[in-house]
Amino acid sequence: MRSEKTHLANYIGGLLKDSDFVYFVSYKGLNVADFSDFRNLLAGKNAQCHVLKNRMIRKAAELFEIGALAEMELKDSTAVISGSGDPGAIAKIITEFGDKNKAVAPKGGYFEGVCLSVNDVNHIASLPPKEVLQAQLLGVLQAPARDFVSVLNAKAATILNVLNAYKDKLES
Repeated sequence: MRSEKTHLANYIGGLLKDSDFVYFVSYKGLNVADFSDFRNLLAGKNAQCHVLKNRMIRKAAELFEIGALAEMELKDSTAVISGSGDPGAIAKIITEFGDKNKAVAPKGGYFEGVCLSVNDVNHIASLPPKEVLQAQLLGVLQAPARDFVSVLNAKAATILNVLNAYKDKLES
């Protein structure tokens, strides 16, 4: 392999290994202005978008021993979106931009050593934001303690109500 291709394969392999998430997107038929808008949306969420040859992606996956990705079938034009942070926000950008512009469609992805299908990417996009999920988890974790305090408070309130009723009876 020529030195330029070796350097490019190493760069792509670094993107695949060092990123928290990687999405593969089809962009065939997208004009330059719209593609630039798409890249700007992704850059706002700390994601990079690179147009790469499918063969080079496969070669980089082989060099960096990412077996699942080396076997993934990529066809036509492919943009690789990689970055760190919340993968759900990026998947949401991809699907929402794809709804507005039919030229953009997810092809799959790679997340925590697992290849993602188009359906997986769409499911990730449909999840609530990370902060909402964290708040829901916190609510679930706090529920037993809150319920326990409510039960204890209810018993104390019942005793207080009985004493107040008895006091009212004595006064009348």
